[in-house]
Parts: sequence; C-alpha cells; structure tokens
Amino acid sequence: MTLRVYNTLSRRKEEFVPREGNEVLMYVCGPNVYGPCHVGHAMSYLVFDVVKRYLQFSGYHVKHVQNFTDIEDRIIETANSEGVSVSDLAEKYIARFLREMEALNIQPATHYPRATEVIPKIQEIVQGLIEKGHAYEVDGDVYFRISSDPDYGKLTRQSTEAMRAGARIEVDTRKENELDFALWKAAKPGEPSWDSPWGKGRPGWHIECSAMAMQFLGDQIDIHGGGEDVIFPHHEDEIAQSESYTGKQPFVKYWLHNGLLRPSAEQEKMTRHLGNFISCEEVLKKYNPDAVRLFILSSHYRSPVTWSEEFILSSDRGLQRLRAALQPAPAVGDTGGDELLEATEEARRKFLEAMDDDFNTARAIGHLFDLGRIVNQARDAGVPASALAASQERLQDLAGVLGLTLQETRVAADPAPFRDLATAIRNELLAAGKTELAESIPEAALAEKPTGEAEPLIELLVSVRSGLRAAKEYQLADRVRDGLAHLGIITEDGADGSNWRQVTSSQA
Repeated sequence: MTLRVYNTLSRRKEEFVPREGNEVLMYVCGPNVYGPCHVGHAMSYLVFDVVKRYLQFSGYHVKHVQNFTDIEDRIIETANSEGVSVSDLAEKYIARFLREMEALNIQPATHYPRATEVIPKIQEIVQGLIEKGHAYEVDGDVYFRISSDPDYGKLTRQSTEAMRAGARIEVDTRKENELDFALWKAAKPGEPSWDSPWGKGRPGWHIECSAMAMQFLGDQIDIHGGGEDVIFPHHEDEIAQSESYTGKQPFVKYWLHNGLLRPSAEQEKMTRHLGNFISCEEVLKKYNPDAVRLFILSSHYRSPVTWSEEFILSSDRGLQRLRAALQPAPAVGDTGGDELLEATEEARRKFLEAMDDDFNTARAIGHLFDLGRIVNQARDAGVPASALAASQERLQDLAGVLGLTLQETRVAADPAPFRDLATAIRNELLAAGKTELAESIPEAALAEKPTGEAEPLIELLVSVRSGLRAAKEYQLADRVRDGLAHLGIITEDGADGSNWRQVTSSQA
C-alpha cells in the first residue's frame, strides 16, 4: 500500500507525497513552558514521534521542528506570581520537558526553537503584512486584518459568524473586526519587551509558530501537527498570516491533528489551566514508559483517549508477551523454520498495511502481538536458530517503529517502604527466635538510601522470600510477596529461580 494520511484541511485521506523528493519538513506545536508537561501533552508528542519513526522507517528523511513558547501571557503571569524572571521559568521547564521526553523514548526534534530567538523574523513578517495591507497598527499593537484574507476559515470550515460565536474574544473597540488577532503587543510595565517599528512590545502567540516554521523549514512545509484543540484559532491564524505574507499556497500540505486525552469520561481534555492533569513526572515514577506508550497508541491518533490506570497496567502485562518472544530458545530444532518466516512476513505485511492507513497504530499493535504469539509458539516448539533470530529481529524492528523498547525498564521508586517491609520481616524473625533467617536481612542493608535506589532492597526481599520458602516459612514468604505486590513489584517463580518486575510504585 501507499501511505495515506488524513488531512484536516481537506477532511479526507490523501496519498502522502512530500513536496521535494524523500525529504519531509514537519513542524509540531510544542509546549508553553509556564508549567510542567502533563500526560496529555505527552500523548501528542508520542503520536508525532511515531509519525516521524514510520516516515523514517519508510525511507524518508525527516526534518522535525518543535517549538517552545517561552513568551506569552500565561508564562508572564506565572513568572510574576512566583517572583522569578520569565527566562528562568522557561529554562526550568524546558530542561524538565527534555528529560521527560527522553524518558518516554521520544526522539528529539531536529530543532527546538524558542519564540524569543526569532524576534527579528517575527518583526519581518509583521512589517510585511502591514505593507501588504493584511495588518494594521493601533497604539503600538498590530493586528491581522482577517477581512483581507478571503480564505480565512478554510481549516475550520466555519463561517465568520460561527467562529465569532465559538471564540473567546477579548473586547477591543480599536479592532476593525472582533476576530482580528494580535501579531504584536505593545509593552506593559514589567513585561519583557523588544524594540520594534511600532514601539517596545512582544509577539502575539500565533505569529510565533509561523516565524519559527519559516526560519527553520522555509515558506512551505509538508506536515504541521498538533492537538485538535489548537485547530482554531491557532492553526487557522497560522495559515492566514503565513500565506498572506509569502503569497504562497499552501503553507502546509498536510495538517495532522491528534485527539485529546481526557482525565475522565466526563471531562473533555486534560489541561494545566483547569488543574485536572497528571504530570509526566508522576507518570514516569509510576509506570513503565513502554506501557504508557502502548496505552496511548492502542487508540487511533485522531480518537480521544480516556486516562485509565487499569488499561496502563493491562498494557504492561501485554508487553510481557512481547518481551518473552525475544528470549532465547530453550531448545533448538531443525524443522519449522520456513513456516515461521512465512508467518513472520505475513504479520509484517499486515503491520505495514495498518500504518500506511493513516498511521493506524491500534491495528498495527494487534499484528505486532500476533507476531509475538507466532514467535513464542515457534520458540517453544523448537525451530532452527537462524529462523527464530530472524523473526525476533523483525519483531524488534516493528516494535521500534512504535517506539517500544521491549525492555523491562524499572522506574525510580522510593526505597523507604521497601526498607520498612524488610525491617518488619527481620523483626518478626528475631522475635520468633529464627536468628539465622533474620540475618539474611543485614542491618547495614536497611540504612537510608536516596530516592531512586530501591532496587537493592527489592533484590534483597526477593532473595529473602526464596529463603523463607526453602525453610517452609510459607506464611512469611507470602507476606513478602504481597508486600512487594502492594508496592508495585510482581515476583515470578520459575525453573531458574525467582525474578521480579515492576508494574507501578503504588499498586499491582
């Protein structure tokens, strides 16, 4: 199949053909860095990470730009309320964002421009729009004149009246039209500002993305991505100002928008402004990044997703089957290799067919699990080592398209509750006079440790549980198992002894 993508502008799936050869120019709206990134943000960045990964897998070279909005009303308000500078607040949350995206295995963008870095480009565009009659200045503010653009509204496909009814418009009698939007804002006392032909001021929000896209990608690009909540007014305004300035259409060939993450079925979206969010930091402390990724990608990217801890834990359990498929074969036979390779290629074909259908990760994941099942069955049945290795390599490659590492990533955990559990078991053994068993938990091992250094205590408790079972102290052994499970550690017994895996830091 040929890759087809759903274009918000045309409201249909279109064959994907980049403007120039195999180079794809992609711009994705980044965060406003006035606060921490939440899992709703992460959903969008995971989606476009997979878009980029699949394009690269398909042989395209992707130049990816994702911005940081580091000057805007909310970041100014937050900086003032916290008594810090706007730049210091931005630096704090940009550094945190990059750490969290790396932890979620999101590939870095080619460029991460900041709005404050492209002020000259912004002023160039604003001046050009004024000269062409698309913008006007009032008391140091500059507004885009929507009446000058006959195509205004083509992305949302709404009339001016409908857009006016649905927009939250700040009343300003100086504007020619209520929907005219700010390109440049006159400086207010205490705000960061830059010299301009219209006096000291700062850019409006919408113009920032146009300037960053043009400076790093050019006047016309292939893909512009973002959440569906910024279709209007942000992306509508980007089109108007960009095409009016350059005189070139289209500014963007394919507009891709992801659905939103809902905190619950009753709430439309997760947002910092309403405070109904779960931060990426909290998510990374509790869950395996692969499980978070699998949970989000199990729905089509244009569909809304409702946050569910239960589904994330279910995703984590499902990942165990894929990880098992990558384990070495316990025994190797000499038959069945051809059948395995044929089944592997069929699963791969179906996976790619799903991805070619507007990046249908939900369907692709089903075929990935089919391949995992095929490999697990073949490994258990005994197949030639070369065939098994080839199928496992295919499985790892396809998982990589979705950004799944299939590694048992252990997230940072607080060692205190594990130390408390070990101390309680040790004291109970001492009280019962079972000194030898109690000494399997040395006092030195119970010393306080920094957050994130829980793993040695977990290993100790798993070992102690094995010792208790060997001594037929089954009740205490079960208490260790249950205590670990309550802290998100699942113990698994096999022929090679006891192992453990982490599900969540708070519950199993």
